[in-house]
Amino acid sequence: MSATPLSSALLTRPPAAAAPATARPRRTRVLALPETRWAAAATAAFLAALAVRLLDGPDWASGPLYAAAYLAGGWEPALAGLRALRGRTLDVDLLMVVAALGAAAIGQVPDGALLIVIFATSGALEALATARTADSVRGLLDLAPATACRLAPDGREETVPTAGLAVGDTVLVRPGERIGADGRVLDGSSEVDQATITGEPLPAARSVGDEVYAGTLNGAGALRIRVERDAADSVIARIVAMVQEASETKAPTQLFVEKVEQRYAAGLVVATLLLFAVPLALGAELTATLLRAMTFMIVASPCAVVLATMPPLLCAIANAGRHGVLVKSAVVMERLGQVDAVALDKTGTLTEGTPRVVELRPLGVTGDELLALAAAAEHPSEHPLARAVVAAARERGLVPPGATDFTPTPGVGVRAVVAGAVVAVGAPGPYRALPAVTELEEDGRTAVLVLRDGEPVGVLGLADRPREQAAAAVRGLTALTGRPPVLLTGDNRRAAEHLAREVGLTDVRGGLLPQDKVAAVRELADRGRRVLMVGDGVNDAPALAAAHSGVALGRAGSDLALETADAVVVRDELTAVGAVVALSRRARRLVVQNLVIAGAFITALVLWDLAGTLPLPLGVAGHEGSTVIVGLNGLRLLRERAWLRALRQKAPNGGAGNHEEC
Repeated sequence: MSATPLSSALLTRPPAAAAPATARPRRTRVLALPETRWAAAATAAFLAALAVRLLDGPDWASGPLYAAAYLAGGWEPALAGLRALRGRTLDVDLLMVVAALGAAAIGQVPDGALLIVIFATSGALEALATARTADSVRGLLDLAPATACRLAPDGREETVPTAGLAVGDTVLVRPGERIGADGRVLDGSSEVDQATITGEPLPAARSVGDEVYAGTLNGAGALRIRVERDAADSVIARIVAMVQEASETKAPTQLFVEKVEQRYAAGLVVATLLLFAVPLALGAELTATLLRAMTFMIVASPCAVVLATMPPLLCAIANAGRHGVLVKSAVVMERLGQVDAVALDKTGTLTEGTPRVVELRPLGVTGDELLALAAAAEHPSEHPLARAVVAAARERGLVPPGATDFTPTPGVGVRAVVAGAVVAVGAPGPYRALPAVTELEEDGRTAVLVLRDGEPVGVLGLADRPREQAAAAVRGLTALTGRPPVLLTGDNRRAAEHLAREVGLTDVRGGLLPQDKVAAVRELADRGRRVLMVGDGVNDAPALAAAHSGVALGRAGSDLALETADAVVVRDELTAVGAVVALSRRARRLVVQNLVIAGAFITALVLWDLAGTLPLPLGVAGHEGSTVIVGLNGLRLLRERAWLRALRQKAPNGGAGNHEEC
């Protein structure tokens, strides 16, 4: 039976029409679908006709009721089949209707009506399952509020549609309200329930500088938020759009099944005609021969086979989308499960992408005194290393003394007067031979020397810290592929090797240009590997394109990397990469299960019909039952449990391996 395309059921309206903040995610009602209404009408007419016959009622009373069952349940598949026939394709729906009419022609009116009713009910269940799949994604947009409180430059509050918010606008979100746009907190602190986006069971603390998402629920504090994405580009809107786009593609397995289906359907018609004509020519009885041939056509129809492939893949796409992984097509979802080697970028992928103070080497002062002096001198600077020093002091609760006569020297460092002393912070220069400097640089750190009145008082070790989940992600990907990922980076080899030791990598390739990364990916492919490349920058885009599958980190990823990648991890959660690979593999296993189930039912029913006498109602029940089983089997991947299971599969040990903080 032809399933309702998910793409036609997914939401196509823009976020502007989102439901009010108090709305709950909508769930399609059973009778809201025309397929279920027609199936219900056909079932009611059939049961009424059956009751009349069981009570020995006249044929003029049961006949119109049976006719109503045929019409209500059969007109839509008949029309679809005729349209397909006009396009020179043979639809299995038409074969079912022909079989039902054939049963009526030889006096088996109840059996034909039963076939129509079961066929219509199966179609209604498929339509409902497809609608519920769309609901799971569409519900995200329904959570976004329709309006927001925008703050004008003069402080006035104005209520505007969320679709009218522009990048740079400031909105006020009061306690208990839903956030209307993706943005960053300018003022205030609160706990935000982000379960609709991140799946986190507990509200996340959000304060100045933190990112928030449209559709999430604010807690007890008021927040002023600067809008950073248009409504159409919000995380929720991107999830819906990309899942819809993915649903319109077909995986190679599905294309193969559809190609075989046409030949199979034509062969089925020929076999049915032979099964009817040959015994009849040999003197068999007309009614029994026709009934056997029609039963054969019903049970041999590939309805369940056709439905075996796409539901698991589309459900996996929808589930991954709910957890912030946007898979661009069903082809990608199928290919992700095939990868057996992984290549990882370093900066911004395995690491946070911003330098941090990770070690303090004081000389004659305490660690806090060293950090306070450096932060005081660096405070006026906008250099990334300066910001890292100031941030480290704040994290320790230090209040640096005031500085005067600030003087920056590009490429060297800064100088300022702090508490009456001249403090210089910058490159080691002539002090590079200091043991603290040498040790830090050998460990892959950036050494920053602090001088007070010309005398060294300490060295700061700065590095780009690994992400919190980096080690767990590496372990999970190693478990999935059977070998550790390869680290491909343009950074120097010493820094790359230091990171590799922290997160558990052994194959390190540093100092690579973009073309070198492509060469490394192709080298792995030449060895027969299906390579998954994970990156975020412009320099990673060529390798993402060259790999079997490419995954980009979306929060800080370049536009080119996001466009080139096959999938995007919206929240930069590295553990989600392994999870989506595991989910893809499970979807592929369910496709195989479905094909085995469908094939087993068809084989058993066909053999029964050919070797014995298979009652038509039992054949119909077995055929349509297999179709429903296959459809529901694929829908298992929509459950939250499927994502949690994928996370557990890929990271059995959990945790992360961070370096000691300063």
